[in-house]
Amino acid sequence: MRSFSYSSLIILWVLTGGFVHAQQIALLKYKGGGDWYVNPTSLPNLIRYCNENIHTKLETKPATVEPSSLDIFQYPFVHMTGHGNVFFSDEDVENLRNYLMSGGFLHIDDNYGMDQYIRKEIKKLFPDQELTELPASHPVFHQTFDFPNGIPKIHEHDGKRPQAFGIFIKSRLVLLYTYEVDLGDGWEDPEINNDPQEVRLKALKMGANLVQFVFEN
Repeated sequence: MRSFSYSSLIILWVLTGGFVHAQQIALLKYKGGGDWYVNPTSLPNLIRYCNENIHTKLETKPATVEPSSLDIFQYPFVHMTGHGNVFFSDEDVENLRNYLMSGGFLHIDDNYGMDQYIRKEIKKLFPDQELTELPASHPVFHQTFDFPNGIPKIHEHDGKRPQAFGIFIKSRLVLLYTYEVDLGDGWEDPEINNDPQEVRLKALKMGANLVQFVFEN
């Protein structure tokens, strides 16, 4: 599993009176008016699938964390989604950057309509870097479940091809942005989007790969 910096652990120890909860993932509650809370069943379903199929021991209820909060350092995997506007304040940017550079991981899943906003905020986080499209050979696509063609297509949206973009720090993938994919909708309860079971299963397998990659690298 990814390790956090010693200084971050000490800060958390002082603030919380205990060690971090390494076996929990979190949903990012961001500013800007976008619906960060969309897909309420997606993370619980993904957690259940991971615990049953890749032998994780994640807490069944995901946490909710704000980008400016030091609590974010408790969670090796943070998920972010939505349809609309996103805004990171200077405080958010500083804390998020420190989190990612200290061993954290952020998965941003465009739920349709987020792209024009989130790219600007990613640029705030890493002004000297560009999002890089992951090749199909990247290890994240070849964990317990194999995706030889790279990120799978779950929802059509604008009919564009699915893409997975990354930000790397010293060759370590710290941020993954999935575009024209919508994994989160595939993780939701089946009656919400009426996806065929094979589509939901594909989304859950790819999500499990992400969790496995983060916790084991």
